[in-house]
Amino acid sequence: MQTRPLGNTDLQVTPMGLGLAALGRPGYINLGHGDDLAHEYDWKAMETHAHTVLDAAWDSGVRYFDAARSYGKAEAFLSSWLESRGCVDAVVGSKWGYTYTADWQLDAAAHEVKEHSLAVLNRQVKESTALLGPHLKLYQIHSATLESGVLENQEVLTRLAALKETGWCIGLSVSGVQQADVIRRALEIQAGGKLLFDIGQATWNVLECSAGMALQQAHDLGMGIIVKEGLANGRLTDRNTLSEFAEKRTLLMALADKHEMSIDAIALAAVLAQPWVDTVLSGAAQEKHLQANLTAMEVQLDQEDQSLLKLLAEAPEDYWSQRSALAWN
Repeated sequence: MQTRPLGNTDLQVTPMGLGLAALGRPGYINLGHGDDLAHEYDWKAMETHAHTVLDAAWDSGVRYFDAARSYGKAEAFLSSWLESRGCVDAVVGSKWGYTYTADWQLDAAAHEVKEHSLAVLNRQVKESTALLGPHLKLYQIHSATLESGVLENQEVLTRLAALKETGWCIGLSVSGVQQADVIRRALEIQAGGKLLFDIGQATWNVLECSAGMALQQAHDLGMGIIVKEGLANGRLTDRNTLSEFAEKRTLLMALADKHEMSIDAIALAAVLAQPWVDTVLSGAAQEKHLQANLTAMEVQLDQEDQSLLKLLAEAPEDYWSQRSALAWN
């Protein structure tokens, strides 16, 4: 798998990366998450499981790995894997702004708490650096929104600019109905006469396409683009057997049969087909699912395929409402 520049940065990433949201904690909202972990939640067993998936990704050529402070022990699992395997070419990104609060419990009242303050940034910078050290190349605001005020917080922006001066790339991830607005606001923020944010990470999939134009604009201005949730937390896999999804599943299955691929590979191929994408994250928590995801790079969607996939798009309000209703499992 060949690497390519992540926007205008010096970071070299592969077309597909691995996100650790489902590998670092016992509870997550992906469909079938508990099954992926075989309902084995001892942290040492989970570390071994995470290392198995990370090994599979590395052996398949994946070179970008994405974590966050709120992903339970994801940074710790990634750190122990990097140290034991000596993967010097790995590019690692992490995120700050959410604190993991579930205490390893599936039925926690709150699995993570969001706070985009300078105090949290300073604390989590130290925590991430202590675990990931020189491997950490990209630090991102986790789920920046207009409501959180983080893009208006001059103390935070000044601190991020200072971190950038140390050699880190600085980014932000976005979520929710206003993703496009947040990306465009980020494009207005400069440090030293250049864009403060080197990287934008957004949700884009065949169900939620609303940020596409803003991401194209950001890419044109040199921002590197990472796509997360390309499979809509499992809604774009064969695990989605809901009756209301039946018509869309039928369309995906027809394309999967045509290309002799799984429906998740078709969905991720649709992401890779976007001209502004630098890398798309697989969120797989099983080696077999990772391998199925990676076959997306072999799929060449023609114009008719892409036209059919556009029929799957949902109103952003509907998409995010359904995502918020997904159960932690």
